Amino acid sequence: MMNLLNGKIRTIYFKYLSAAFGSALISCIYGVVDMAMVGQYQGPDGTAALAVVAPVWNIIYSLGLLMGIGGSVIFSTKRGSGKKSDGSENQYFAASVIGSVVLALIAWVALLIFEKPILSFFGADESLLFLAQRYMKPIKFVFPLFLFNQMLSAFLRNDNNPGLATLGVLSGGIFNVFGDYFFVFTCDMGIFGAGLATAIGSAVSFLVMLTHFISRKNTLRPVKPQKLFKKLCEISVTGFSTFFIDVAMGILTVLFNRQIMKYLGANALAIYGPIINISTFVQCCAYSVGQAAQPIISTNFGAGNGKRIKETLRLSLWTTAFFGVFWTALSMAFPNLYVRIFMSPTPEILELAPSIVRAYAISFLLLPFNIYSTYYFQAIMKPKAAFVVSVARGLVISGILILVLPLIAGADSLWFAMPITEFAVMFYAAASIWKYTKALTAADMDEK
Repeated sequence: MMNLLNGKIRTIYFKYLSAAFGSALISCIYGVVDMAMVGQYQGPDGTAALAVVAPVWNIIYSLGLLMGIGGSVIFSTKRGSGKKSDGSENQYFAASVIGSVVLALIAWVALLIFEKPILSFFGADESLLFLAQRYMKPIKFVFPLFLFNQMLSAFLRNDNNPGLATLGVLSGGIFNVFGDYFFVFTCDMGIFGAGLATAIGSAVSFLVMLTHFISRKNTLRPVKPQKLFKKLCEISVTGFSTFFIDVAMGILTVLFNRQIMKYLGANALAIYGPIINISTFVQCCAYSVGQAAQPIISTNFGAGNGKRIKETLRLSLWTTAFFGVFWTALSMAFPNLYVRIFMSPTPEILELAPSIVRAYAISFLLLPFNIYSTYYFQAIMKPKAAFVVSVARGLVISGILILVLPLIAGADSLWFAMPITEFAVMFYAAASIWKYTKALTAADMDEK
């Protein structure tokens, strides 16, 4: 077992990063492989239909992160403080499980009853609605598992078992990749087959992660939480920013879908589908850095080890810089690569795509840093700073720009909404990281 309080930070960080990166990457593959297979099978309409479904994923994943990240941060902070004889850290695990069950049931019932109006609100017209519903048909049977998988993987990382969290997601992801091809093409099921592969893959991931509870590494216990409502409030406050990042991506996707159809038309929406998936890949890279650093930082924050937090932060910032440069450079150099992966493009789409992809991809340079900052603020128990970053980039600044830019600068300016947003948010995030990190001395933390 790795010693988060005394082990070598670089070794622990990169071990956690490799596990978190694999887990986050495979999570992205669910949507990416679905869109690629469906786009090749059914053309731009299939890609556009999955773009309509994308906010559904954002919502269910974000609810899992709300309970998982929120609960596991407090779990690790209490464990790091050394005050675990009362079992209070496991009360937060139990509260997170209860909260996850309640949220999963609410989301499940809402999808079953209001599927058509939900998909229509997310941008589906009559032609796309049929395809979107076909895709969702098998997924509706296992919908809660997507939330539980997010929650469980967060606690497994904080319970010193990041490898199993990765294995769980990897197992489901591998099944999804091969299952997509088999069901979509071999069985000629089309978009329904992609949904079926994704549904089965989520069940595989869930079953693999459950094996943690019969392993020797497991210290998670199903205790009865005291003052459950208060604990759920604490968990929600701590996890809100990570939750809102995914919810906001869903909100922004809806806004983009509607604005694109209003000003630019179906071809532009078909191009936006691949952009969503690549943006999701970039977000997953940022998630992996945050998820790798969070258990280390939270545990050492509880113990008052400021120097170890600063060392972890330094490694994290170099990693976010690498991901930002990599994805921006790739997008600038090969914009039509994304389109060709996700669909059989028409000549019109190939002509439109380069300028659209390159404009939007400027945002990838700062996106990893801004998202990582929310994990950092949560890990050092600064939820207000995390809240400001997540809401500003996820709704306030971005939402205003998406609505206003086409009116004042023309339809094509819509693609610059996210680059401008990320640039503006970066100043606040960087200043706050500097401020809070400067205060992280052992003496300062011992006074807490």
